[in-house]
Amino acid sequence: MLTLGCGSGTANQSTAPESPVVDPTQSLSSILNSAIADGVDGILVYVDKAGHEPIIATAGHHERGSQQSIAADALFKVASISKLFIAVAVTKLAHENSLSLDDSLALWLPEYTNAIQFSESITIRQMLQHRSGIPDFDSQPGFSWENAHTDLDATLAFALHKPADFSPNSRYEYSNTNYLLLGKLMDRVLGFSHQDYIQQRILAPLQMHNTYLVHESELADRLVSGYWLGINRENQDYRIPGGSMISTVEDIGIFIRALNNGTLLNNTEKSLYPYWFEHSGWLPGYQSNAAYQAANNTVVVQFVSTTGGSSETVASRTYQSLVSYAAGL
Repeated sequence: MLTLGCGSGTANQSTAPESPVVDPTQSLSSILNSAIADGVDGILVYVDKAGHEPIIATAGHHERGSQQSIAADALFKVASISKLFIAVAVTKLAHENSLSLDDSLALWLPEYTNAIQFSESITIRQMLQHRSGIPDFDSQPGFSWENAHTDLDATLAFALHKPADFSPNSRYEYSNTNYLLLGKLMDRVLGFSHQDYIQQRILAPLQMHNTYLVHESELADRLVSGYWLGINRENQDYRIPGGSMISTVEDIGIFIRALNNGTLLNNTEKSLYPYWFEHSGWLPGYQSNAAYQAANNTVVVQFVSTTGGSSETVASRTYQSLVSYAAGL
């Protein structure tokens, strides 16, 4: 499970473990309790295998030092899983002829022509696919994940007036800046917030009633506390497009299945869609992974409310265990 920058994804293929890490008959509770024993604060999982009722399970506590167990409908910062929603939204706009995936960045955001190298030749498709060469803002001097990031322009400024990492479409390199710019670009195309468009065209049709484009104060009681470097980071806000969304394991599971089984994108949209069909995410205190296992028609979503130390290794091993568990159902 990669967690570059604010998250990452893979192509539309089954995410299978390199080798079996558990007996597939091992109980789900033992897998989750093992993760807690190995030092993560909380874990939420969703397993949806065709022909079976979806399973939601949690372990750990809502907050360190409390006795409150994590609820099945607890909210979580899903980080770069948010990029899948932007990619779907852009695809739908392309299908509606509101834009073309081959339009240039400069066409829609000309104010950045002199601040982003190759902006007149970088295409929307290349930005979606992380093939633009635009530097990642989170890799620049002065940027820190110790801080909240709520000002889009201030965050984007870290990546402006920098040499391109490579010429457009010459290679792949994950960059969160692409999706910040895509959020701005969609706002320009639509004439209103792309968040409203995602709500109307994705969340509402899928009845994702527990998914939010950004974290708001009224959601605080439902948000699982996330710990990074031993500090609770739940109030360290992140509102940058491509990493800002809050959701439940069930809602993300519903979305991943719809994206992969063709009910979210019609045939024409699916032929246009240029991005991944699964994704991982990372923000301070919050790591997630959501994927479809084509081999057995199963969706597996995992949220872990700890980052840093050995927690990423524990999360990766646990996710592989969940895939083995699902295969044995």
